[in-house]
Amino acid sequence: MATYVIYPTDEQEKFMKAFLEALEISFVKDDEDELPPHVLAGIARGQADIQAGRFVSLEEFKKKFPLK
Repeated sequence: MATYVIYPTDEQEKFMKAFLEALEISFVKDDEDELPPHVLAGIARGQADIQAGRFVSLEEFKKKFPLK
């Protein structure tokens, strides 16, 4: 099974819904514009870590964990 993500205008959305229903293709409409709470909490923790100085640069990381 494949998954397609489309971003239709309001007019296109009406057509897409009718088209999918006519072909009896199951679909899910996701109106969620906001990130899930666990993602927002992780972002907040990361921002707090940065402000507290708990981070390393990419170059420091590469020196500590070189590719083999």
